[in-house]
Order: sequence, then C-alpha cells, then structure tokens
Amino acid sequence: MSARTVRTRLLAASTVALAALALTACDNGKGVRDEGPSAASQSSAQPGGSTTAKPAADSGASTGGSAATPTKGSTKGSANGSSGKTGGGKATGGGTGTGGTRNAACNGANTRTTATEVSRPLNHLLLTVTNTGSKNCDLTGYPVARFGEAQSVPPVAEQTHPQAVVTLAPGESGYAGVLLSAGDGSGGNGYTAKTLVVGFAKGATSTPALPAKGVYVDDKLTVTYWQQSLDDALSY
Repeated sequence: MSARTVRTRLLAASTVALAALALTACDNGKGVRDEGPSAASQSSAQPGGSTTAKPAADSGASTGGSAATPTKGSTKGSANGSSGKTGGGKATGGGTGTGGTRNAACNGANTRTTATEVSRPLNHLLLTVTNTGSKNCDLTGYPVARFGEAQSVPPVAEQTHPQAVVTLAPGESGYAGVLLSAGDGSGGNGYTAKTLVVGFAKGATSTPALPAKGVYVDDKLTVTYWQQSLDDALSY
C-alpha cells in the first residue's frame, strides 16, 4: 500500500471522527441545530393565536386601572342617579290645627259665672262658667280676674294647661281655681276684695258676686286654666 493511499484513508477517518463529535455536541444541547421553525413561530402561525403573551402582572394592572378610572359617561350617569328625584308629591293636608269647625267663644254674653269660696283646698275660690246659650262654646285660656280695685291681674299656673280645648255644650259647665293667698301667711300686700270682674279670651266680661264679707287676697294670688273637671280646677 502506498503512502498516498494511507494518508487518504487517515483523512477520511478523521473526517468521520469530527462529524461524530459534532453530532454528539448537538445532542448535548451545546451546539446549534436547525430543526425547522421554533415553537414560538409555530404558535404565531396558528389561526387566531397571539404572537406575544402578556405577563399576568401586566394584564392585572390593566384591568385594575380600568375599574378604578370610570369613564366620563359613567361618572355623569352616577351623578344623575344620585341626584334623581325620589318623588315629586307635595305634602297635602291644609289643616289649620283647629280640629275642624270652631265653636263660638264662651264669654259673659252666652254663659253665667259664679264664684264660690271652698273649704278645701285652703284659701281657694272656685269659678264656675255655665253655657246658657243654645250652641256649644269653647272656653279657652284662663280667667282674667280683677279683684277689687287692683291695677293688675293674677298670673296663671302654667302646669294646669289642659290637654284639649274645653268645650261646653248648652247647660254644661267649666271650671277654674283661684289661689287667693298663701296658706302659711307668707304672702305680702294683702287686702280684702269685695268685687270681682272675670274676663275671657274673647267677648264680654262677667261680674260674679263674692261672699258678703269679701275674700282676702295677697301677692300669692294665682289662677288656673279653664278645666273641664271641677277636681282638676281645684288640684292646684
């Protein structure tokens, strides 16, 4: 065998060995192998496929931003909704607080007034007003009682204000109590009165007779509101 033939065979063997080494390197993932289109390219090639998948964090941030920033249209709609009218009806009922038709006022023209000194409570006078008319009348307020030549009239005990207007049917009576003087003698400016004029909320006055000896009054003199009940009138 000639030397040239030997070199040719050795060169061929070396070429085969180098090829084997190249294949081994590619199998180990360290070489570069052309295996056709990549997986990403294949995905892009599929119909309707997304060429690039967005990270989950980006997708979430985008969704959150959209929810936190309402559009102009949605803001306007919300404002209209919050300010919408819930009912346009007006409150009805034009009552005047009189409870219907008012009766005529009780006064000296349609009633009779009497003044009676009572034993209990001590130092009290009972005023009785009786409806002498043919229709109901309302006995409102309290007696404006002027004893003798007094320049002023006694105050009213506010705690005796009735729960409802005192209405007197024909022949029916209403009452008021009068504390004439302090029972313990603590009152001042006392005097004996022999006349009494009773005024009403409206209309004519009345002049009931007092006992012949008169009544003793001092600066504790106080009246009650008109009452439907005699007991209520004398409870103060």
